[in-house]
Amino acid sequence: MKLSLAPDGSIALESALVSLRGLRPVLNGEFLPGDPVTLRAEPAGEPKSILAQYAVPAGGTFTIEIALVGTGRCDLRCRVEDLPETVALDVFGLRFGAVENLRAFLRSGYTSWDGSQFIETPGGGGEEATGYALTQLLPRYGTGSVIVGFDRHDRFQQTFTVDARTAPPSLTILTHWDRKARGAGAPESERLVIFESGEVEEALREWARIVAAAAPVPPRFPAAPITGWCSWYNLYAAITEENVLEHLRGTAEVARREGLPMRVFQLDDGFTPEMGDWLDVRPQFPRGIKPLLDDIRAAGFVPGLWIAPFLVGNRSRLYREHPDWVMHDRQTGGPLAVMTFYGEFRWHKRSEEYYTLDATHPDALDYLRRVFHTWRHEWGCEYFKTDFMHFPTVFGPDRAAWHAPGRTRIAIWRGAAEMIREAIGDATWLGCGCPLWASVGLVDAIRIGRDVGVQWAGERSALSLLRDQELRGFANHILWESDPDCILLREQFHHLTDAELRSLAIYAGMAAGVVMTSDALHHLSADRLRLWKLVLSPRAAVCRSPLLGQVDDPVRVQVRTSRAAAPEWPAALFFFNTGDHPVQRMYSLAALGLPEPLYLYDWTARQPWPGPVSQIALTIAPHDGTLLFAGPDPITSAPDRLP
Repeated sequence: MKLSLAPDGSIALESALVSLRGLRPVLNGEFLPGDPVTLRAEPAGEPKSILAQYAVPAGGTFTIEIALVGTGRCDLRCRVEDLPETVALDVFGLRFGAVENLRAFLRSGYTSWDGSQFIETPGGGGEEATGYALTQLLPRYGTGSVIVGFDRHDRFQQTFTVDARTAPPSLTILTHWDRKARGAGAPESERLVIFESGEVEEALREWARIVAAAAPVPPRFPAAPITGWCSWYNLYAAITEENVLEHLRGTAEVARREGLPMRVFQLDDGFTPEMGDWLDVRPQFPRGIKPLLDDIRAAGFVPGLWIAPFLVGNRSRLYREHPDWVMHDRQTGGPLAVMTFYGEFRWHKRSEEYYTLDATHPDALDYLRRVFHTWRHEWGCEYFKTDFMHFPTVFGPDRAAWHAPGRTRIAIWRGAAEMIREAIGDATWLGCGCPLWASVGLVDAIRIGRDVGVQWAGERSALSLLRDQELRGFANHILWESDPDCILLREQFHHLTDAELRSLAIYAGMAAGVVMTSDALHHLSADRLRLWKLVLSPRAAVCRSPLLGQVDDPVRVQVRTSRAAAPEWPAALFFFNTGDHPVQRMYSLAALGLPEPLYLYDWTARQPWPGPVSQIALTIAPHDGTLLFAGPDPITSAPDRLP
């Protein structure tokens, strides 16, 4: 990668893969007019650094500094100096008017549920899409990628918009200042890191390592893998003390009998009457929650609870008594609803509207602190699943009226999240519906997709898992432990075929992240228990997607390698045909990053391959997969040694 100046003075970042040209500053959504008033390139011939300053019509200076770091990377910062206080600063950043040789780009969602995907650029007539934190640019000609991403995410929300409606596409990168109080220093962006790589997934891992190194608090990881049982996808909101204890007895008995490494037993939503009334308990739990958590602990599990700390229902006692504790709508003056249920379905509650707890209100924040302290230190909760965590980050100051303005939406969120971590101490924390990148250093694990569904396609279905696990797995064990959501095991009450259910379970388990189920283990058949044992099997592993970036290929390829010193089976390989038609594929072990030759055992067909092999040829039915275990020696007694 190199820096260059065009004859007209415009700045370009040139790469053999994807080049970025025509840099212009953006302030509050508008291009700054005119050429730079200062333009300094050092050295002049082949610059290693460039400083460009532009006059702001309202007053002040917009400065862009770019510096090469090594041969394949450059760092960039923007700042706005001497801007009059009368000018509200919402966003600032830059735009590259031409992104050359672009085949596809990564639209990275901001939260657990705001999925990530590669979007192809047809060369005109494409679409405009906005992502967050980073983008990855895939070349039309050549292999590898270019990463463009910020290093810190605890202070600002940052967006990346690719407009592929014209050729070549443009890229606009913005920092959301959110009218933050400016103080003594000039508003400045975080460091924008741009680098080229011969890889796709490994380039994303390198960006994650940069984020980890820059984080003000080092990333956290659970002391032991998060595995276990959660009530939601079986009992949903219809939980009672009686049916929870029934599942506890069944889970404990099967886990002991089968030697299952299940750690957590978690109650999900349904034990509190309304969102916001977190210290009240429904009558279906006559003893309260503490005795039930004690029962869970006595059964050998870590007791866990679900909470949506920022949600406040309009029919909650909290809102009735403290209507000033929620975020208000600057346009109407009333509470700003982030979620509504006006029709027949009321989400098993009475509330029609849900508001966001105003974390800038000291009394509201003190209440939330008391809730978490009570749950942790009085009730004995040791595992927290916090949900709908992103709602404080949805609106900026153009809509949201906070009790105490002057901070960015991310600074407000981060302050509340730091309070939660302080209140729960060393308990395990899983964030759901959560800002992915602002959470680094606070949560132990994070959901990486939408809720698991009971069908292949649709609103809540397998499609989210298939998309988001592959494109967010790079951060697993670098920024947090990733959670693909609960694994479906039951043999009825869903719309999946046996092949779909088995393949989805393996696909989720291969990630070597969180592994939970909601199904009654004591009702499972021997085959489904074998599947559950498989996905729970050794978690000390790294999962790679070596063919990431092949946007059109319906086959997902996962390679999981053990981190053990001398593993018996150093690798597991899963080939999942997510398409609607049979496919035939051939892969060399070298292309999958594995030594050759290797011996293979087909877990799905329960038989060894005649080997050894240096390449793998497969025919895979639609919505089905093949799981192979690979080792350096003949696999003759694998049924005795594999789940």
